[in-house]
Amino acid sequence: MIDENSRPLVIENLSFRYNSRKEPAIQEINLSVNPGEVMLIAGSSGCGKTTLMRCVNGLIPNAYHGDLDGGIRLYGQSVLDMEMAEISQKVGTILQDPERQILGTYVLNDVAFGLESLGLPRDEILLRVDQALERMGILHLRDRETFGTSGGEKQKIALAGVLAMNPKILLLDEPLASLDPASAHEALQIFRQLADEGLSVVIVEHRVEDVFAIEPERVVYMDEGQITYQGGREGLMQVVDYTRIKLPAEVVFTRAKNDPPPEFEPAVVKTEDNSEELVKFDGVHFRYDEDLPFVLEDINFTIKKGDIIAILGHNGSGKTTMVKHALGLLKPTKGVVLLEGQETKTITIATAAKSVGYVFQSPSQMLFAPTVADELAFGPKNLGYSKDEVRDNVQWAIQTVNLSDEMESPPLALSFGQQKRISIAAILAMRSRLLMMDEPTAGQDYWNYRSFMDSILQMPGFEAIVFITHDLDLALTYANRIIILYDGQIVADDAPEEILLDEDQLIKYRILPTSLLRLNKLHLPETGSFFRAETLAHKIG
Repeated sequence: MIDENSRPLVIENLSFRYNSRKEPAIQEINLSVNPGEVMLIAGSSGCGKTTLMRCVNGLIPNAYHGDLDGGIRLYGQSVLDMEMAEISQKVGTILQDPERQILGTYVLNDVAFGLESLGLPRDEILLRVDQALERMGILHLRDRETFGTSGGEKQKIALAGVLAMNPKILLLDEPLASLDPASAHEALQIFRQLADEGLSVVIVEHRVEDVFAIEPERVVYMDEGQITYQGGREGLMQVVDYTRIKLPAEVVFTRAKNDPPPEFEPAVVKTEDNSEELVKFDGVHFRYDEDLPFVLEDINFTIKKGDIIAILGHNGSGKTTMVKHALGLLKPTKGVVLLEGQETKTITIATAAKSVGYVFQSPSQMLFAPTVADELAFGPKNLGYSKDEVRDNVQWAIQTVNLSDEMESPPLALSFGQQKRISIAAILAMRSRLLMMDEPTAGQDYWNYRSFMDSILQMPGFEAIVFITHDLDLALTYANRIIILYDGQIVADDAPEEILLDEDQLIKYRILPTSLLRLNKLHLPETGSFFRAETLAHKIG
């Protein structure tokens, strides 16, 4: 029996309501975490997971204000009696959006920030920084500017900064959201190792199947601010709604056989060879500075009317850099990018935005308006839509991302997952010919990302869709074409059925096969195409 005062974390009857909200975000939470334990907390977007983390690390009530009831104890001491500096030495936190956690101009400075705040000797700081960077596999980034790192690299830098502090409790809020599959696997192995060394590791994550691989001792499921399940992995897979949380494909396949078939299954239609070219990359090379190596090398491909392209690749492979060229946010160092036949070097971003709608990887880079309604109306107003068109576009966009109740909310007051959906809705409302999305499903539960992706594919208007993703299942379900980038070069460009059957090639390019891919491969002779597990269950009886 563990003494309650020696438990790393004990939460009793915890409830919290934000000042900006009428309803509580979490209610009557009772939870404890043991030393050396990995705990997975799952649940739909907006169910209260992040609020719970904020209560534990002291951001509530120090940074986020509202009505707080109940108790939280770290090793027997109430969080409310502790200063933030004291809490931070016991609890290390990774935020959902790495952009908001990067403070230093250079990687070394950023990882050292917390240690410097503690007044540690320089030699010890440098030693702990290098150890943390090496543990995350990014020691080579030590002297790089943080601005020039990818979203996934920023996630690893943030993790290194927390590990350097040697916390006793690790709170990880969507730590895999920006990581490629291989990096996510490596990060999870680190979390498991840390737990085996005695740390308490709490992981909030939508990529449930990935976390299952490190065998968490306990799984907690939250719904509408309350804990509805607490126990082992097997129990969770039998009690939760598989349309809300993404479970292993075999589990969904088995359970779905007894349920009605899905109402909608995305129809992946191959693009016709003679389709109109919207964007063309011709011999494109790019580097951010003449003293740095090329980020992109000899990029040649076209985006045609009818294309639904998934761009896959490891962190730092050049995916975001490449996509930004289509809008003219970046200009080629060598080569040409044509948008509807015009060189992007010769047109303004405002002109390009009439044809290309681009959703950034980090929603904090896009959102600025006082309310969601203002945010969604900004783009179509500036593109010259009529008042009625703006209203109709905004209504369709907000319904597509299932956030109609948040129209008067400040966008930046919402959860990361909700902010991401608002940033997508803001671009949807512009009704551009070409929709480009960078990690559209980051921070999204299964039901929401499936719902808005289905809606986008069903609605007329977009002539082509391009999305960057680390979610292989999203690519095989929705794309009619997959492009793989590796070290700044296109190494594969073909139909999903051609690319995804070669597991050795996927692994070579740091893309790990999933249970859904393997289930589809098993039944491909019968189906001839790739499907979601719940659809596959009815396709083959």
